[in-house]
Amino acid sequence: MPLIDMPLEQLYSYKGRNPRPEDFDAYWERALEEMRAVDPQIELVPSSFQVPFADCFDLYFTGVRGARIHAKYVRPKNVPEPHPAIIQFHGYTGNAGDWSDKLTYAALGYSVFSMDCRGQGGLSEDTGGVKGTTHNGHIIRGLNDHPDNLLMRHIFLDTAQLAGIAMDRPEVDPDRVGAIGGSQGGALTIACASLEPRVSRLAPVYPFLCDYKRVWEMDLAKDAYAELRTFFRHFDPRHEREEQIFEKLGYIDLQHLASRIKGEVLMTVGLADTVCPPSTQFAAYNNIHAPKSADIYPDYGHEHIPEVSDRTIQFMLGL
Repeated sequence: MPLIDMPLEQLYSYKGRNPRPEDFDAYWERALEEMRAVDPQIELVPSSFQVPFADCFDLYFTGVRGARIHAKYVRPKNVPEPHPAIIQFHGYTGNAGDWSDKLTYAALGYSVFSMDCRGQGGLSEDTGGVKGTTHNGHIIRGLNDHPDNLLMRHIFLDTAQLAGIAMDRPEVDPDRVGAIGGSQGGALTIACASLEPRVSRLAPVYPFLCDYKRVWEMDLAKDAYAELRTFFRHFDPRHEREEQIFEKLGYIDLQHLASRIKGEVLMTVGLADTVCPPSTQFAAYNNIHAPKSADIYPDYGHEHIPEVSDRTIQFMLGL
């Protein structure tokens, strides 16, 4: 197998390169205070899509900075309450996906909440300029502004707010909530469980948004990370602010949030991943102190990996 990153034994000890801002903990406590002060104004709208064994709703809530956030909510019928729930997150620029891919968990008696990230391919708003979508560029949104205005900060908070909303529902057992997703969805799974540590199981698949400095040094600021290169080319072409920029990115680097996780973790990593390099994923994994395990796929990259959905379901049956 060609080696695109560190040998596996080194990956298990790598703790990350991107700097951690000195006020990192205060930054996120301030962010969570802002989130908790928001009146979510929750709205449930029955969907036109329905199935015999579950009720399907469009769920809306107000997140930080006034954005209306949308999630698909599938609630199983005729199951004991309270029951477990799954929070689902999608890949970069995507959306919550079809109703049908939530039905396996609903058939198992789990409620499912699947969030549209603000401003990407679904119905959640980005209120940064005009309401609606901005589609991508979300890593670099706010890099020339105060750190509190980083767009990824707001998206991370949306994940925690949705988890809290799910846990507050009378049909959901707050002690039996899991989070899942791949790529950006894997990143948001980690963010959700970091900022809402009551999440009891999480299964991130090749998570994005980890160890930006390492991505840059591997010359992999392309594909999902292409906007990092674009930002430097347009706004710091001589790299006079490189240290400052990577430090600001440290606020939204999941390797620094991961130590807050309390739930059990199953992470999936493909060792041939050139989009989210394995070392960047391990930077987050190795900073998790909760019970954890990693499924390693030596020949797979940032792509569909067989067995992963099945293994995730089996893992979540332990909720």
